[in-house]
Amino acid sequence: MAKETSDRTTIDLFATEKRRGRPRSNPLPRDQQLKINKRNQIQRDRANGLKRIELKVSQDLYDALNEQALASNISRSQLIESILQKLVNN
Repeated sequence: MAKETSDRTTIDLFATEKRRGRPRSNPLPRDQQLKINKRNQIQRDRANGLKRIELKVSQDLYDALNEQALASNISRSQLIESILQKLVNN
């Protein structure tokens, strides 16, 4: 049986070849993959009528929001949205 360089099913023929990690499933480098994924996420959000808001908070507030979201079994984003909605409605 001849050794084919593209054959990866017969491991014994490639015992000397080092292959670390999982095989590449995407030809793009990781930084480009992240940019594409972020762009797609933003487009999905826009299609669903969502707008992006960014804010900076203290570590204490961040931890409190995380704890309350975890206790309520919702995401931190959903918790912040519900808090803001209550304030706007009052």
